[in-house]
Amino acid sequence: MHFQIKKIFFITIFNSCLFILLVIGLQNNSNKTKVDLLVEETVKLPIGFIVGTSFITGSIIGNFFNFGKDNKNKD
Repeated sequence: MHFQIKKIFFITIFNSCLFILLVIGLQNNSNKTKVDLLVEETVKLPIGFIVGTSFITGSIIGNFFNFGKDNKNKD
């Protein structure tokens, strides 16, 4: 249980730092585009922000999928 809390804390801190670096790095970016969703379009966002946010979201989801496998291997 202690290991899981430690891992969640690390994941949260790591991905928060990545997001902060992403926002700081995109301050002066002028290349903006819209993303076509199934129903509507998003507001104009920098391409790097869209790609970076997708990477961070995938990192979070991938780490949470890994929680169930860690417990089975320790038995």
